Parts: sequence; C-alpha cells; structure tokens
Amino acid sequence: MAITMSPEAIRHVRGFLEGRGKGGGLRLGVKTSGCSGLAYVLEVFDEVDKNDEVFDVDGVKVAIDRKSLVYLDGTELDYTREGLNEGFKFNNPNEKNSCGCGESFGV
Repeated sequence: MAITMSPEAIRHVRGFLEGRGKGGGLRLGVKTSGCSGLAYVLEVFDEVDKNDEVFDVDGVKVAIDRKSLVYLDGTELDYTREGLNEGFKFNNPNEKNSCGCGESFGV
C-alpha cells in the first residue's frame, strides 16, 4: 500500500511543522460523513496511535489508521492554489463518486 505527496504538499507540511515547533507528522484518514458516505480527515499528530500505519514520504511522517488505509491506498496528497483558494487535495484512485459540494466521496 502506498501514499504519496506532491512536492508542493511536502513543502507546505514541512513549513507548517517547523513553524509549529512540534508534531510527529501528518495523519490522514476517512470518516463517515456527507451525502456520498465518506469524508477525508487531515490533521497533525504528535504521537502515533496503536492502530496507525506510518509511512515516510520524503522525510514527512504520514500516519493512517488501518481502517482508513483501504480507502486511501494509492492516494496522492497535493497542495493546490486556484485563484484565491488554496488547500490540500486528495487525488484518490479509489474514489468512484463525490457529492456536488466536494465535501464527501464514495468508493
């Protein structure tokens, strides 16, 4: 199973962690939510949970709980800027549909 990050996402996460002064890395996951069934979760972690799988992506630690890993296998995390909007984007090959507002997805 593999998770990748674009160079822009790596730079953004490294800069955030350095500015924060602490943090073990980035935690990715999914939760039940929205009209399509699942929503992405992205947060900084200080400690690894016992159910986490940890990946090193170009020096950035990425933790994913085992239940979410099946939905995120093969995903690339990107950081994009479009006009005045910027943020993380999940490029997930497992995603079959998403809701109109973009807040949730289905597999």
